[in-house]
Amino acid sequence: MSGQSAVVGFVGLGRMGGALASNLVRAGFEVVAHDAAGRSRTPPGARWASDPAEVARAAGTVVLSLPDGAVCQEVVRDLARARDRRVTHVVDTSTVGVAAARVLSASGPAYVDAPVSGGVAGARRRTLMVMYAGTDEDCAHVEPVLAGLSDHRRRVGGRPGQAQALKLANNFLSATALAATSEAVAFGRAAGLDPAVMLEVLNASSGRSGATADKFPDEVLTGRYASGFSNTLMAKDVRLYLDEVQRLAGPATVGAVTGSLWEAFAAGEPGADFTRVYPFVAGG
Repeated sequence: MSGQSAVVGFVGLGRMGGALASNLVRAGFEVVAHDAAGRSRTPPGARWASDPAEVARAAGTVVLSLPDGAVCQEVVRDLARARDRRVTHVVDTSTVGVAAARVLSASGPAYVDAPVSGGVAGARRRTLMVMYAGTDEDCAHVEPVLAGLSDHRRRVGGRPGQAQALKLANNFLSATALAATSEAVAFGRAAGLDPAVMLEVLNASSGRSGATADKFPDEVLTGRYASGFSNTLMAKDVRLYLDEVQRLAGPATVGAVTGSLWEAFAAGEPGADFTRVYPFVAGG
């Protein structure tokens, strides 16, 4: 990319957004960034913008990393209404749900639905999975920006909302596996097993999952509980998944149990790291 197209906007500089914006800087883009929390979140090498309208005037493509669909819709409206705007495309890495993605795709600049999975550590290592959906033309236009975000990308559909559906399915599986592993490890400890030994065996057996391979060894057994993803956001994502399942009249037997557990955890310890579901499930 060259000239104006090499300028990329970024709105939403939380832990994930800050890591992704930094990846774009390191990939050689001029990054113009904004966050409602203020200038202090601007990553090294990026230029601060006072509001989304300033971002819209500076960049042809704007990346979003925001907490939910309502905030994304507000920002996209600001981008679309900016005077003398240059933005033509939005790449939305947020998890907003299928319905919100469809609304966003019809409310402003061309919209590519591009949620991510792999955590902040994965973003920094460039191993984060970017799953994206949009028209052939729009996806081709933003491909250099997607490549700047991560080395792992997969187009999953031709219309916005399809990547959201896959991200919701992914997070439902992640939420279920982490909750189930918490119960299994609590059971093992009660039976006198060493949790480290349990995980070693589980990871060489059919019970292996992302929870046993990464989250428990890295966050639970170490007592760090610092994955960078909150229980509030996980409860929101499972809720979005169940809303979509209901709309499609799909099965939700396991989903209902998983959803209830994460709603209770988020209500009891709002904002806690989602890996703290283990002590919540284990009872201490």
